[in-house]
Amino acid sequence: MNHFKQTLLDRLQRREAKVGIIGLGYVGLPLAVEFAEVGFQVIGLDISQTKVDQLNRGESYIPDIPTERLQPLVRDGRLCATTSYDDMRQADTISICVPTPLRQTRDPDMSYVIESVNAVAEICHDGMLIVLESTTYPGTTQEIVVPKLESKGFIVGENVFVAFSPERIDPGNQRFGVRNTPKVVGGVTADCNEVVTALYSAAVENVVQVSSPTTAEMVKLLENTFRAVNIGLANEMALMCDKLGVDVWEVIQGAASKPFGFMPFFPGPGLGGHCIPIDPLYLSWKLKTLNYNARFIELASEVNTSMPVYVVEKVAQALNDDTKSVRGSRVVVLGTAYKRDIDDVRESPALDIIKLLRQRGADVVYNDPHVPSLRLEDDERMYSSAYSSALLNEADCVLIVTDHSAYDWQDVLKHARLVVDTRHATAKLDGGARVVTL
Repeated sequence: MNHFKQTLLDRLQRREAKVGIIGLGYVGLPLAVEFAEVGFQVIGLDISQTKVDQLNRGESYIPDIPTERLQPLVRDGRLCATTSYDDMRQADTISICVPTPLRQTRDPDMSYVIESVNAVAEICHDGMLIVLESTTYPGTTQEIVVPKLESKGFIVGENVFVAFSPERIDPGNQRFGVRNTPKVVGGVTADCNEVVTALYSAAVENVVQVSSPTTAEMVKLLENTFRAVNIGLANEMALMCDKLGVDVWEVIQGAASKPFGFMPFFPGPGLGGHCIPIDPLYLSWKLKTLNYNARFIELASEVNTSMPVYVVEKVAQALNDDTKSVRGSRVVVLGTAYKRDIDDVRESPALDIIKLLRQRGADVVYNDPHVPSLRLEDDERMYSSAYSSALLNEADCVLIVTDHSAYDWQDVLKHARLVVDTRHATAKLDGGARVVTL
């Protein structure tokens, strides 16, 4: 029997283990809260002093985690935050939940993961479990995490344990959260799998074991590639239906009546968020190093990233039909978050749409009840205009980019003259506005 494994398993079972979380954003903070709520002492690390200070006051900055849920955990000493890795030495487990963006060259930016792994290796001790949750290319855990720990003299599977467990956070999802979303885990060895399963089983209802970290990494990429490719198909269907003079929404609704063999996906102004636009390209990049071209991924990315251009052309055509040009026209953008009812603008198509409209000379303002300001290129700030009938009345075109539930679409149609609706939000509503859809 492995002494280090058994000791950690016992500590996990008795809720005596101290759980460390690196990265306290949309992924890390909900995970930290779940662990704290089931009785673990949790210490979180983030490079943002502002976030750390706010969390230590019991104030949440993540919409999915109400302050009322966070406060008692902080007050009772079950959850605290720090910016120092030295404070993480006491942790028995560490889950790494840092960003993995793409560089402008569309290759993975692994700097956050590498920095975290290097720092963890310096504070690692016998019997520690290290779990990478950041979405990345297949092979990352074996190629980056394991060698770094071995360089410090640890033997993975014997005196230290390593696994990959992909995050499955869906911001704004009121039905599925950390606890009731199945958790995939892949350990480097069987003992690693046993330990990581014991950790996550304490906070997650269903833990799904796979045979290796690389398999777990591939699971995450398949999930998001599936969505990206099917959304790309829906977007291309919208382009084709436009050419044919057919309503794409009616086509999808009709196809969805089939009770088997079809799953509806819907077109939109483009992809956004921290997963769908980025993760498939991690897989594509990795396959290029193996002399393989992931054609579905590349084509879907091409279609999806072209949608903001298509939306702007729709606006231009609609204005032209009203004998107006884009240049000099007032365009009011409703919604800038990448999806409804959240405040996340990462990779949001609204950013490209606003940029393209401004390049064509439009006078662009926006309203988003969840996003008070936007950071544009060259650190320019743009601020949300107050929603009002005057805002809509003064617009030459109202462009619906994000269909937040706070909007009264009947009111929008009542006060706007022209609406370009990229989300099918105004379907079956009557009003004074002329409505153009994708």
